[in-house]
Amino acid sequence: MAIGEAVLGAEAGQFVESLTVEHLVAALGREQAILIDLRDPGERTQQGAIPGAVHAPWGALEFWDELTNAYYRAKLDPICRVVLHCAAGGRSALAASVLSQMGYTNMAYLQGGFTTWQAACLAVEDAPAA
Repeated sequence: MAIGEAVLGAEAGQFVESLTVEHLVAALGREQAILIDLRDPGERTQQGAIPGAVHAPWGALEFWDELTNAYYRAKLDPICRVVLHCAAGGRSALAASVLSQMGYTNMAYLQGGFTTWQAACLAVEDAPAA
């Protein structure tokens, strides 16, 4: 039997720091952190985005730190604090697990993802159309 994304995300989440919405708000207010939105462009267009979040769709993120890759983004640095979020938390837990294997040591993901951000009635900005 194949293991689905939800199970893989839950397993990965056991080994990576997770933040509640309250902890994320506090962390963004007091430290230099890059918040990465892993949702696909359609999700962002329909639902909006957390202000200041950098968009890196799941599947492209791993290529962002490769200097020779067309997807390279200088914003992603293994030394900096990186916080990932997706819609519900599974993709971001998986991505955090992958980044930890790539040498990133100061990262976390948002428990419950963008869904918990919206449920807390926090600011959401319009995301550009894909």
